[in-house]
Amino acid sequence: MSRIMRYGGRSVHMKKDIHPELKDCKVTCACGATFMTKSTKDEIHVEVCSECHPFYTGRQGKAKKTGAIEKFNRKYGYDQENA
Repeated sequence: MSRIMRYGGRSVHMKKDIHPELKDCKVTCACGATFMTKSTKDEIHVEVCSECHPFYTGRQGKAKKTGAIEKFNRKYGYDQENA
C-alpha cells in the first residue's frame, strides 16, 4: 500500500519499502537514566539527557559562575582598590 501526499495541488504517491523499519529503542544515559523511544537501532547510549543536563535541571554543575573580567583581574593581580 502506498501513501498519498498532497503536493502543490496534485497527489504524489510515496515509494514503498524504501524507508528503514522503526522499532522500540532503549536510550541509556551516562547518569543511569533510561527511556524508550523509536529508532532504527535497538539501543542508544548518550552522555547527557534531560535528567542530568544543566539546562533542564537548573543547576550549574561544573560550569564556572565567575565572569571573564573577574578571572582576568585575578590572573593579573588587579583589584578594585588599585583601579
